[in-house]
Amino acid sequence: MCLAVPGEVKTIYVANGTRMGVVSFGGVEKEICFAYLPDLQVGDYTIVHVGFAISRIDEVSAQKTLDTFAELGLLDEELEELRSGDWLSQANSASLRVGEHSGPTAAPAAMRGEIIE
Repeated sequence: MCLAVPGEVKTIYVANGTRMGVVSFGGVEKEICFAYLPDLQVGDYTIVHVGFAISRIDEVSAQKTLDTFAELGLLDEELEELRSGDWLSQANSASLRVGEHSGPTAAPAAMRGEIIE
């Protein structure tokens, strides 16, 4: 399954002209493309789908969503997909591209660009 999972923005930087960052999903941290939400800030919560931040949400809504996923028995499955990187193949197979950046498959953060927040 591939649900849009809420997470907290931890860092923001620019890589190849594309706004990127790290989002924490219950302790699982992943690099995410912020191109669709250029006004996201560190500390904001966002809904992420296949490596792209697609919506900003408040902390209460994020927690309610995570609680609902947990009640339905879906949270562990989604977090395991995030841990394993299975969603990367979904993003690549969908050919999601923003500018010159190819989403969450870029080089490690230290090699990519300037941290802006």
